[in-house]
Amino acid sequence: MPAAKPLSAYKPFWAKRFGTAKFLPTTRAEMDALGWDSCDVIIVTGDAYVDHPSFGMAVIGRMLENQGFRVGIIAQPDWQSAEPFKKLGRPNLFWGVTAGNMDSMINRYTADRKIRSDDVYTPGGQGGSRPDRCSMVYAQRCREAYSNVPIVMGGIEASLRRIAHYDYWQDKVRRSILLDAKADILLYGNAERAIVEIAHRLAAREPIEAITDVRGTAFVRRRNDSTAQGWFELDSTEVDQPGRIDQHINPYMTTGQQAAEQGSSCALEEAGEFDPMKAGTPVAVNAQADLAGGAKPIQIVRNAGTASVSQPGADKPLPARTGRIALPPRDRTVIRLPAYEQVKDDPVLYAHANRVLHLETNPGNARALVQRHGEGPGARDVWINPPPIPLTTPEMDLVFDLPYARAPHPSYGDAVIPAWDMIRFSINIMRGCFGGCTFCSITEHEGRIIQSRSEASVLREIETIRDKVKGFTGVISDLGGPTANMYRIGCKSPVIEAACRKPSCVYPDICPNLNTDHAPLIRMYRRARALPGIKKILIGSGLRYDLAVRSPEYIKELVTHHVGGYLKIAPEHTETGPLSKMMKPGMGAYDRFKELFEKYSAEAGKKQYLIPYFIAAHPGTTDEDMMNLAIWLKRNGFKADQVQTFYPSPMATATAMYHSGMNTLKGISRDARKGERVDIVKGEKRRRLHKAFLRYHDPNNWPLLREALMAMGRRDLIGNGPNHLIPTYQPVTDGTYESARRKNSTQAGTKTSVVTVGRVQRNEGSEASPTRRGGKATEHDPRDLPKVSARRPKPGQMLTQHTGLPPRAGAGSKPRSAKKPR
Repeated sequence: MPAAKPLSAYKPFWAKRFGTAKFLPTTRAEMDALGWDSCDVIIVTGDAYVDHPSFGMAVIGRMLENQGFRVGIIAQPDWQSAEPFKKLGRPNLFWGVTAGNMDSMINRYTADRKIRSDDVYTPGGQGGSRPDRCSMVYAQRCREAYSNVPIVMGGIEASLRRIAHYDYWQDKVRRSILLDAKADILLYGNAERAIVEIAHRLAAREPIEAITDVRGTAFVRRRNDSTAQGWFELDSTEVDQPGRIDQHINPYMTTGQQAAEQGSSCALEEAGEFDPMKAGTPVAVNAQADLAGGAKPIQIVRNAGTASVSQPGADKPLPARTGRIALPPRDRTVIRLPAYEQVKDDPVLYAHANRVLHLETNPGNARALVQRHGEGPGARDVWINPPPIPLTTPEMDLVFDLPYARAPHPSYGDAVIPAWDMIRFSINIMRGCFGGCTFCSITEHEGRIIQSRSEASVLREIETIRDKVKGFTGVISDLGGPTANMYRIGCKSPVIEAACRKPSCVYPDICPNLNTDHAPLIRMYRRARALPGIKKILIGSGLRYDLAVRSPEYIKELVTHHVGGYLKIAPEHTETGPLSKMMKPGMGAYDRFKELFEKYSAEAGKKQYLIPYFIAAHPGTTDEDMMNLAIWLKRNGFKADQVQTFYPSPMATATAMYHSGMNTLKGISRDARKGERVDIVKGEKRRRLHKAFLRYHDPNNWPLLREALMAMGRRDLIGNGPNHLIPTYQPVTDGTYESARRKNSTQAGTKTSVVTVGRVQRNEGSEASPTRRGGKATEHDPRDLPKVSARRPKPGQMLTQHTGLPPRAGAGSKPRSAKKPR
């Protein structure tokens, strides 16, 4: 892995003398109180300002403050004009623009493209406090406010849109957000390294246009830009050929072994004799002559020499003709992806570009990427540098030990910020995820290499929460991260880790080079719950159960001490077809974990339950797959309220499948006989059907399910017996579909929120009444069945769609707006 300058190695900026602010200032009055005449950096964010390490603007702001810079915050400004962006004055160095902790489009719209009525990152949970495509709008207003100040864009929204990407909401491929936002540079991933380096270089009066060598950044270059000299350009089809099916690269074979398998060999195995960057050889001279003309395609040629021939000036003769290929060093190679104008109209090339992008994600071997946007003299290249080097444990400790106030800014008063309430007593112990789930964007943002904090740092944070956070009752709500049980887990060999190009360390099975030892995590759990004043430590993050079964001791520790009655796990599906497109393990791992979970729960004398999560309408899922999942749910006694429909987020592998209709995990081809086409669930009715199978117990879904089962030739699943999926009768309902997250969406044509009401409740003490179906009176089934009630549920009764979040406070407390006749 390449070395990186430690975060603590920079000389502090002169403004370090001002010291630390209790809260980063959000007004001129707060700046005056700190003795500041101006801000060096102003961060504009789409989230409310919460000074906590779970909020991106606080992490970046405090990190820059640690380096000596004066940082101001403008949170959720009115974007209708540039005036609110001027309230802190002109920043001395740059604007920092971010949409916040969530992509603004995912935050605003449901998976059915309906507007949500709430926003958990806003005081009071009110929706509408940020614009759509938030980063782009804020950047444009910053440019309007002070046109000559550099704009540095970051956050997950920018990360996932750094390249031409499929946009689910417009159902088209959009160009890089860099061009739409007119930002100067984009930082992707957790950007502490990049933001610190850029801030110090700008403070040293280096122009933003000259900062093109920082890892984890993207920027725009004009064609034939002189700053691109010294780079070798490789066409992306040399990395992944879209016209044929490529085998996955074996990460444990050397370059020479891979070449030998193809009947050739590689000059890089010749101890650098044909290294184009090695001074003093004729090859190097020719290579440097090529570099003088700027970036150009690599010419792959066979060796020109023979064993008995030498060139003038050479120290020794060239080796015998072998057919070996001399490639440039990876750190000076840029891969040219198909242009935006090509991928926007060609799903095959889009899928190809997505495959190459995901191949180049390991910081140890990734190469730079470039993609042309535009045609003719005005064409520009979006240049993406390799990913940032992961933070070391001391650097992680530095980030999380910064002087956070661990509270919302006082200007919000008593207003509740739901996202803050959810995490105020939780602790993040690591970053990254090597699971590689295709529907998830965590790895595209945080990377696959786990970055863990030290045990001491985590314990210090627990003590800080105990001593300083208002309302703490002795219960830590979570000790986790993107995944609960990847703490200090990684590759056994740094050499293999740096060379590996696999998309997942746990699919199709756990890699033999992966260290699966949970002992450090167990030890942390034990020390944490032994701290004075700590009554309980719960694990709220999702558990990777296929990893956990490798450590029964961990499962026993978890089940005995850290489960509050329910434990979330995510099989996502039961059928092999969709699981293979998700890169998730089969149900065998779930069954093994369930067996151990129940065993240790019984030994502890506790009644505890697993809460499995499932996805509907994922690429590669057929109607039969969803039917089989519904049968499994009924057989195992699950009635899901938290339901997730596949949401195509930008840059995810599953999104490339959704757009192209191809399995991008196995390679792609224009030849219909090659590659693998996947079943894509599009259209409102079919997406409703797949979600209805997950909620087979909801009478509102029964008419749709009956119709589908009869069309599938499965009338045997319709009946009133215990082994039938749905009954033949229909209770008193309107028979229409209603989303599990209806209370969070706005109906088309209305401006007021629609609050979910109780769809099915038991009317205790009421008598059965005749039901009309198809205009004919029928007798009600004599069994005790759910009946429709117009009463609203108690606050918090209905759970949200699968987000991992608890019920929103006050849900169901507002009257439901009347439905318009259809």
